[in-house]
Amino acid sequence: MQTKQAASWSELLWGRNGLRSLALAGGVALHAVNVYIVTTILPSVVQDIGGLEYYAWNTTLFVVASILGSALSPKAMDLFGPRRAFQLAILMFAIGTAGCASAPSMPWMLLGRSAQGMGGGLLLGLSYSSVRLVFEERLWSRAMVLVSSMWGVATLSGPAIGGIFAQTGHWRLAFWVVLPIAALLGWLVSTQVAAHAPAKGKPVQAPLGKIAMLAVSVLMVSVASLSSTPGWNAAGIVAGLLMTVLIAWADRRARVRLFPTGTYSMHSALGSLYACICLLSVGVTTEIYIPYFLQVIHDKTPLIAGYWTALMSAGWTLGSFISSSRSTATANRLILVGPVVSALSLFTLAFVMPSDTLSLGRYGSTWLIPPLLGVGLGVGLCWPNLLTRVFKSAPPGQENIASSAITTLQLYAMAMGASLAGMVTNAAGFIDPGGVQGAQRAAFALFVVFGCAPGLAALFSRGARRAASG
Repeated sequence: MQTKQAASWSELLWGRNGLRSLALAGGVALHAVNVYIVTTILPSVVQDIGGLEYYAWNTTLFVVASILGSALSPKAMDLFGPRRAFQLAILMFAIGTAGCASAPSMPWMLLGRSAQGMGGGLLLGLSYSSVRLVFEERLWSRAMVLVSSMWGVATLSGPAIGGIFAQTGHWRLAFWVVLPIAALLGWLVSTQVAAHAPAKGKPVQAPLGKIAMLAVSVLMVSVASLSSTPGWNAAGIVAGLLMTVLIAWADRRARVRLFPTGTYSMHSALGSLYACICLLSVGVTTEIYIPYFLQVIHDKTPLIAGYWTALMSAGWTLGSFISSSRSTATANRLILVGPVVSALSLFTLAFVMPSDTLSLGRYGSTWLIPPLLGVGLGVGLCWPNLLTRVFKSAPPGQENIASSAITTLQLYAMAMGASLAGMVTNAAGFIDPGGVQGAQRAAFALFVVFGCAPGLAALFSRGARRAASG
C-alpha cells in the first residue's frame, strides 16, 4: 500500500510552486497592507484635503465593498476563470488606489476607497478559493497557512510604508508605491494561474441579495452619523437594526442561506459563537481612530502612531499562539477570559488615551502600550477556539455555509463598528470643537462605548463554551 508523501515547506516555496504561492499570497498581502497603510496616513489625509466628519467612512465603505467583492468572487471565478477574475480584481484595486492617490477632496477619496474595497474583497475570496485549484491536495494546508500569514506581514510593513510617507508630508506616495506591486502581482497571475478552472459541477450560489441588504444596513448608520442631532443618530441605528432583523427573517426561509440553521438563536451554540465573533470584531474597530488620537493628543509621529496601532494585531497574534492546542477546559476558560481582557483594555484606554499629561510623565505615553496590546490579546485568546467550534457546531450538510459565514460576519461587524464609531466620536465632539479637546472627548466616549462589545461577548459566551461537546 502506497503512503501519501507528506508535504514540505520547501516544496511549496520552491520552483513553480513558489511562484504560484507568491501569486496567491500576494493577493491577500495587497489587500492587507493597504488596510494598515490607510489607517496610518488617514490623519494626514484629512489634514490636507479635509473631510474630518467622514473619517470613519474610509473604513466603512472599504469594508462594505470588500463584503460585496468577496461574495462575488465565486461568480467571477465561474464566469471568467481564475486568471481573468484575478486580473479584473487587480485592475479594480489599482483604479481605486490611483483615485485615492490623486484625490483632491474627501468624496473623491471615498470613491477610490470603495473601488479598492471591491477589488480587495475579490482578491481575498479568489486567493483563498484558488488554493484548491493551483496546488495538489497535500499542499493545501501549508498553502492556506502561507496565505493567511500575509496579515502578519501587513502588520509589519503597512505602518512603515504609510508612516514614512506621511511623516515626510507625501501621503499620496503611499498609494502610488502600491501600484508597481499590483502590476507585479498581475504579471505573476498571468503567468502562474490557470485561465480556466476545471469543471466542479454546479457552482455554489451566493445569497447576493441578503449581502447587499447587509451593506445597506451599514450605510443607514453611516449616513445618520453625519448628523449632530441625537434623534437622527438614534433613527439611523434603529433603521440599521430593523434591516438586520429583516435579513434574519428572510434568511430563515431562504433556499440559499447566508448563515446556517441555529445562527439566530442565542440559546444555540452556533448563535452564541457567532455573537462572540461579531462583538469581538466590533471592539477591535476602534483601531481606526488610534493613529489620530496618538498624533493629535500625544504628539506622536505618523510612523510611531502606525506601529502602536498595530499592537492590537500583534496582541491578537500572540493570544492566538497562547490559546492554540489547549484542553477543552482551558479553552472554555479562555473563551470567557479573552473578552474580559479585551473589554478591560478598552475601558483602560478610555481614561489613559485622553490624558495628554501622560506624555509629560517619567514613562511618557508608554502607559498606552499595555492596553493597546491587551485589546488584541483578549481577542486572540479565544478566537481560534471560537472558529473551530463553529465547524463542529454546524448542522450536517451546512459546514461550508458555516465557514464562509465567518468572513461575512467579521467584515459586516467591522463595517458596522466603523459606522457606529463615526457616530459616537462625532457626537462626542470629534468635529465640534475638534482639535485636541475634541479628540480627547471622542477618545473617552469611543472606548467606553466600544468596551461594552467584548463585555457582552463574555456575557453571551455560555453557548460557545458548551459547544466543546459538539
